[in-house]
Amino acid sequence: MAAASGMIMQNIFIAKQYQKNSHFVNRYRMGCSSPYVSSMLPFQGGKFAWDGTTSMQLVNVSKYQRTSVNRGLVLCNAAPSAAVPTLEKADFLKLQNGSDIRGVAVAGVEGEPVNLTEPVTEAIAAAFAAWLKDKKKEEASRHLSISIGHDSRISAQTLQDAVSRGISSVGVDVIQYGLASTPAMFNSTLTEDDAFLCPVDGSIMITASHLPYNRNGFKFFTSAGGLGKADIKDILELAADIFKNSSVEAYARNKASASVKRVDYMTVYTSNLVKAVRRAAGNIEKPLEGFHIVVDAGNGAGGFFAAKVLEPLGAITSGSQFLEPDGLFPNHIPNPEDKVAMKAITQAVLDNEADLGIIFDTDVDRSAAVDSAGREFNRNRLIALMSAIVLEEHPGTTIVTDSVTSDGLTTFIEKKLGGKHRRFKRGYKNVIDEAIRLNSTGEESHLAIETSGHGALKENHWLDDGAYLMVKVLNKLASARASGAGGGSRVLTDLVEGLEEAAVAVELRLKINQSHSDLKGGSFRDYGEAVLKHLE
Repeated sequence: MAAASGMIMQNIFIAKQYQKNSHFVNRYRMGCSSPYVSSMLPFQGGKFAWDGTTSMQLVNVSKYQRTSVNRGLVLCNAAPSAAVPTLEKADFLKLQNGSDIRGVAVAGVEGEPVNLTEPVTEAIAAAFAAWLKDKKKEEASRHLSISIGHDSRISAQTLQDAVSRGISSVGVDVIQYGLASTPAMFNSTLTEDDAFLCPVDGSIMITASHLPYNRNGFKFFTSAGGLGKADIKDILELAADIFKNSSVEAYARNKASASVKRVDYMTVYTSNLVKAVRRAAGNIEKPLEGFHIVVDAGNGAGGFFAAKVLEPLGAITSGSQFLEPDGLFPNHIPNPEDKVAMKAITQAVLDNEADLGIIFDTDVDRSAAVDSAGREFNRNRLIALMSAIVLEEHPGTTIVTDSVTSDGLTTFIEKKLGGKHRRFKRGYKNVIDEAIRLNSTGEESHLAIETSGHGALKENHWLDDGAYLMVKVLNKLASARASGAGGGSRVLTDLVEGLEEAAVAVELRLKINQSHSDLKGGSFRDYGEAVLKHLE
C-alpha cells in the first residue's frame, strides 16, 4: 500500500458500506453512536484501492468511535509528520452561507463528502474566539466567555466538543448549554445573571436550520446581534490560517485539555417568555387558562415551548406532537414553509379541536401558526398578522420584508393597516439590517420579517426569534380575553381580514450550474451581484 504523510491510523468511509446496511435509517436513533466523522482530519490526497473501490481519497484520523455502520480500517506505513494536511482558504470560504456557516457533518450521502470535520470546526471556533478577543481588546484584563448551544442534529455533540476545544485553545472560557434554541443563544449575550454566568461575550449556535440530517453549521452572536457576511468571511479566512498552521500534536493536545462549564440557560430564556405574556395580560398568572394550544416541534429544539411556556401560562397542550429531539427528523422536515409540515400541524389542530397550533423550525428562529379552523398563518399571512399586531402598537411604522411578498400584502399593510411596506433583498439578515438602517435615518420601523418565518422586532433587540413571534400572538389572545373580547383564535383571523391572496402561489428554486461559462470561474453569487449592480 502506498505511503501517506503521517504515521497514523486511516479510516475509510465508503458510501457502498452505508448502502449495504439498508435498515440504517430506520434503526438509528438518538441513543446510538452516529455515523459522523469523529476526530477526522481533512482529505489527505493519497489514493488507494480498497473493498473494490478504486481511487478513493483517504481521510486521516487519530481516533474514531465505533458506529452502527460498516467501515474499513487501513494501517498506513508512512513516515511520521507533524503537519496537518492542507485545505485551501477557498475550501473554508465555501462553508459560508450568507451570515451563517454550513457544511456536511455526517458521511454516507452520495455526492456529499464531509467538509465540516472536527479539526475544521476547531479552527472555525478558534477563529471566532480570536476575532472576539480582537473586538474586545480594550477589555484585555477581563477573561472572555463564549456560550455554545445546539439543536437536535445527530452530529451536534461531536461538533459541540470540537467547538469547545477550539475556543479553549485561544484562552476563552467555554460554557455549554446543550440542547437550545438559536434565539436563546443570542439572549445569553444580553442576560445579566451571575448565577447563569451571564452575560457571555459571544455565542455559537450549532445548527443547519431545516436542512437534512447530514448537514450542520454555526451561527455566531455578540450583544450587538448576529454576525454579518463580512464578519463570517473574516472568521473563515482566519480559520484557514489557523488550520494551515496546526499540527496533529496540537490537535491531540486540544482534545485532552479542553475544559468547560455547563449551564441550563433555557430555564432563563423560557422564564422570560412566560413573563412577557403575563405582562401583556395585566400580570395574570395564567392568562391562557382554558386555551387549547398544540405545538409541533418537528423533532427539533422547540419541544420546550409546550411544557415550559404554554403550560405555566395555563394552556392545555394535549395533542402536541414531535416534541422529542430526533436529529433524523423522522416525521417531517421542521420547516414552517414546508407543505407537509404545515399539513401536520393543521391536522393536529383539527383532530384535537384546538384553539391554536404553533410550529417551529429546527432551531426555533422561525415559526408559523394555525387557527382553530385550520387556516394557516405562514408566509404572507404570518407577515400580515404580525404587521397588524405591531401597527396597533406603533401606528404608521414601516414593515420591512423580503422581496417575494405579494402585492396584496403591500395593499393590506398600507391601505388597511395604515403602515408602510418596504420590500428588500431576500435573506433574514438583509431584512433586519435594512430595518435598523431605516431607524438610523429617522424612519421608524418596528418589524423586519421574511416569508420564510424569520421575524425580528425592535423591542426584542432585532433578534429573529420564532418563539418570541408566537409570544406576540399569545399576547394578543391573552389581552383580548383580559379585555372581555374572547373569541379564541378568531381574534387573530379577524386581524388579517381583507388580505388579498393569490389563488395559487408557486416558488421555484433552480439549481445553479457553477461550472457554466457565463460565471467565468467565479461564483453565481458574484455573477448575480454584478447583474444587480448593472441594473441600478
